[in-house]
Amino acid sequence: MNIIKFYINYLADSVEAIGVATIFIGILYSFFVFFFSKEKSKNRNYTQLRQYLGKSILLGLEILIAADIMATVVTDPTIMSVSVLAIIVFIRTIMSLSLEVELQGKFPWQKAKEEK
Repeated sequence: MNIIKFYINYLADSVEAIGVATIFIGILYSFFVFFFSKEKSKNRNYTQLRQYLGKSILLGLEILIAADIMATVVTDPTIMSVSVLAIIVFIRTIMSLSLEVELQGKFPWQKAKEEK
């Protein structure tokens, strides 16, 4: 059983590294597009930079949440570990929601109302 915990913990660490790498690569890509865009309108480029940065952060946060869930499942579930996981997921969900509102200008559930 310990060998399974070891591999799942290793997998959770790998997924966490992928989440951090996703954010980092997204930042590099965003600045590359910002500085080397053919379009010269700086206002448009700034908006585009914010959009790309926000999307990479959102994707990275989702991956990091998955890594936290895997890491918590590996450990012996206690009230403390589950509570810490719940707080981390709650904070990252609020961050994701606020980034989504910042990027789109509306709440995610407002899209469904407009499509009907």
